[in-house]
Amino acid sequence: MVRGGREKVKETLDYLRSLCYGGGKMHDRFFDSTRGKIVDALRNRRAASAFELAAEFGLSANAIRQQLVILERDGLVTGKSVRRGKTKPTHEYELTAQANRYFPQAYDRMLNAVLREIRLTGGDAAVAQIFEGIGKRAGEKMTAQVAGKSVPERVEAVAESIRSSGVTVDVERQGDLLVLREHNCPYSTIVSENPECCSAIHTMLDGVLDGDIKQTESLATGGNACRFEVAAPVS
Repeated sequence: MVRGGREKVKETLDYLRSLCYGGGKMHDRFFDSTRGKIVDALRNRRAASAFELAAEFGLSANAIRQQLVILERDGLVTGKSVRRGKTKPTHEYELTAQANRYFPQAYDRMLNAVLREIRLTGGDAAVAQIFEGIGKRAGEKMTAQVAGKSVPERVEAVAESIRSSGVTVDVERQGDLLVLREHNCPYSTIVSENPECCSAIHTMLDGVLDGDIKQTESLATGGNACRFEVAAPVS
């Protein structure tokens, strides 16, 4: 192989390595810092005020604001005034698209490419079948674990399972309903091209809870969370 050819191959291999591993150590150090922890928290929360972040990290609101100013200057966060109910407007912060560079992207791109190929060869139904299968297998495994348990216990088991995959989840009782909220999405980087991925959680919930379940909000359509209402009358 001529010298120019070898150099071209080396450049290609270096580029592929950078997609999967590039900047890993730098990013690890970043997430050890207060600013990195704020970025990670905002990724999970989607949005938060300085007071909420201060409470999470045990710091003063002023100390958090100082870090947010730097993050905003660097183009990683943006702030806006929002009104929560009848209270005074609150200044909330959320991540910008530029902040995504601190999170792994190579596997997401590969997954999108694989799903694109499946869609081209097998059609939309083939993609849908993959995610329905994921949800079905997860549901079958969990159903065996929660056999004989009450609906609230089953909902909490589902929430714990979702948490184990890195998703921030909470469960709240509202009258005769249990409300389960996912605050970040494990498929956030592929859902716009592959909306079928949302069927995984639906299939799992249907299999485990076997009851009246309704989704009232979705991150994929611009909501603040994926919100599910589960019928669970108070006995």
